[in-house]
Amino acid sequence: MKSRIGVGIIGLGTVGSGTLGILLENSSIIAQKIGSRVEVLKIADLNPHAGQGISFDRSILTTDAREILDNPDIDIVVELIGGIHPAKDFILRAISNGKHVVTANKELIAKHGSEILDEAGKRGVDFYFEGSVGGGIPIILPLKTSLAANKISEVIGIVNGTTNYILTKMTNEGRDFAEVLAEAQDAGYAEKVDPSSDVEGLDARYKIAILAAIAFTSRVNLEDVYAEGITRISPKDIQYARELGYVIKLLAIAKQNHARMEIRVHPTLIPLGHPLASVNDVYNAIYVRGDFVHDVMFYGRGAGSLPTGSAVAGDIMEIARNINFGSTGRLPCTCFERREVVPMEEVVTKYYMRMLVADRPGVLASIAKVFGDNNVSIASMVQKDLRGDNAEIVMVTHKVVEANFRRAIASIGELAVVAEVSSWIRVED
Repeated sequence: MKSRIGVGIIGLGTVGSGTLGILLENSSIIAQKIGSRVEVLKIADLNPHAGQGISFDRSILTTDAREILDNPDIDIVVELIGGIHPAKDFILRAISNGKHVVTANKELIAKHGSEILDEAGKRGVDFYFEGSVGGGIPIILPLKTSLAANKISEVIGIVNGTTNYILTKMTNEGRDFAEVLAEAQDAGYAEKVDPSSDVEGLDARYKIAILAAIAFTSRVNLEDVYAEGITRISPKDIQYARELGYVIKLLAIAKQNHARMEIRVHPTLIPLGHPLASVNDVYNAIYVRGDFVHDVMFYGRGAGSLPTGSAVAGDIMEIARNINFGSTGRLPCTCFERREVVPMEEVVTKYYMRMLVADRPGVLASIAKVFGDNNVSIASMVQKDLRGDNAEIVMVTHKVVEANFRRAIASIGELAVVAEVSSWIRVED
């Protein structure tokens, strides 16, 4: 066993600072648990003043990542700068130098994870990325180890804290999306300049692509993953959903059906009794169904300096154990299959819809005919507010193919008796 495991951290931002703080504060506990001292030998950041709130030897701070990547004393490189370039180049260089790598870079893993894992496998080094999904929630390693004996049929999660915070506020306080988004930006939960990665579902898209690849042992092309955000959700939809026994969440959904996979992100009505329905504010939760374990759920803080730093530190410790016991490379890439992703137009689910129609006889018959012509069956319908000569109606369908539903909605929107198709949202029971 090595007396010291040398670590180099590239990026001393939010997650980098959290990781460093954990490694320093809990250094004695970490050493006891792995049998070796973990020592941060070098930190690279373009900001020479990075990490001002942490007490550490600032002589180890550099602006040149090569001092980490090419340092023979560093066993584990921790990449925490995010994005694709230069992060990918740094990681591949570290691997080519025989170093183990830890990252929390969800975009990089979703787009290039298979390539990097293949390179790590060739070199016999470890490449761990627990912090890329779910912040402090352990999910990637459990899927690869504790749940590995199961055939996983579903992974469904709330994996973006920003959108969950916004929807929780809208649900509890009846406020508009734009107003709550501004509050989330002021609180630091959403990006000030461009929050689209969160509110348009792109962040969740990266994460469910990673989880699906691991759960279903198949490579996933990110371009095949459908993503839709929460910008169209209104307080009225939230109110009506609750009256129908549902709550609206931005869900990341992955399902395995024989040789194909469904992988999608979108706002969803889920029953109030579902375990994910009570996950609120910035918390995340991931619900997994296996053939032998049945249903399990992982819950906790899905982002932030310390929760994500905890996951990164855990990966460092796991690799340190592998180094000490000569077992590095024991968790290679398991994406050995290439399953087709079901196109969104072929997905079968239920739908909620809200529309404004003329308040006179025969209107519902006209709408029902369009639905019938497109093989859409209505499960329930209720009339809500009257607005002048128009009535607002809310419907929920039985399960239907998405292409059929979209055709029906397009045709209904052209009817003279329909003033507006206000919204439609998918339903998962």
